[in-house]
Amino acid sequence: MEIFDSHFHIIDPRFPLVENSGYLPPTFTTENYAEATSKYKLVGGAVVSGSFQAFDQEYLADALTTLGDNFVGVANIPYDITDNALERLDQVNVVAVRFNVKRGGSEEFERAEELSNRLYEKFGWHTELYIDSTELAEYKSVLENIPRFSIDHLGLSRNGLEELYYWVEKGVRVKATGFGRLDFEPLAVMKQIYEINPRALLFGTDLPSTRAKVPFTDKDVLIIEENFTLEEQANIFYRNARDWYMAKKN
Repeated sequence: MEIFDSHFHIIDPRFPLVENSGYLPPTFTTENYAEATSKYKLVGGAVVSGSFQAFDQEYLADALTTLGDNFVGVANIPYDITDNALERLDQVNVVAVRFNVKRGGSEEFERAEELSNRLYEKFGWHTELYIDSTELAEYKSVLENIPRFSIDHLGLSRNGLEELYYWVEKGVRVKATGFGRLDFEPLAVMKQIYEINPRALLFGTDLPSTRAKVPFTDKDVLIIEENFTLEEQANIFYRNARDWYMAKKN
């Protein structure tokens, strides 16, 4: 089965890294990523900026240039970034801005609505949220004014699932990634999301699984292969993410 990897990190020590709550990640270069995913039939993917990369964009431009045209970037972007800087990122296949509500290291979420709309209107970028689903209700009034967004790691928490399902009904995408970060078993939740909207789930490896209690393994792929039909697998593994991330290129 083909895979469009909707969520992974590249950690290249040639570029700046910033401690987040005392944490610095291990090295995970584009070469490491290629080796870790060599058994899969990758058709593209999304390099996601982590809290430990703050606003550095050079690592991302370098990684995307190395990985090639079927890979896109999700950047941590400051509110006051210039249009010239944004145009450069757009040219190297950055397609989204990330707000790390859970760990920080990105722009303050209070500026999410304005920045998200600016990026969407000028460049067609969407917004990605690393947020615990228990916080979704608190930010509902802001999220209602963000034109296109996705939520990382199935929302992380069992107690926020009803809010997560609310947004799935509204067309929001949810990343089927980071199963070792969850406080629930992912299968029933993925089934429910798929029933609400077959286009919602975006599979990703979450490599190199920084700070996850249980890192990504083949089991994360098998749980989908063993419990969804081939048509459903095609949506989850590559169609949904390919359409979500590559919309500007199609």
